[in-house]
Amino acid sequence: MLKKQKKSKVIEEFQVHGTDTGSPEVQAAILTAQIKKLTLHLKKHAKDNHSRFGLLKMVAKRKKLVDYLSKEDPERHKKLLKKLELKK
Repeated sequence: MLKKQKKSKVIEEFQVHGTDTGSPEVQAAILTAQIKKLTLHLKKHAKDNHSRFGLLKMVAKRKKLVDYLSKEDPERHKKLLKKLELKK
């Protein structure tokens, strides 16, 4: 889990409008931050299969959000991929 301050910072960076907390961009950004944190944990604790399963679920959820955004608004999709430094 992300700390409240880190999560707020990510939300502010990816908001579409002032009160936005649920857009695909924000959700994908939060998941990306959690994935990065969990990846570091798994490098240290290689046999933690329970956390690895959670990581795979998060990656799949992020993929679904990014795919949805690519169908709905390709321009926002491109911006998000560039901002999150994801390849597609």
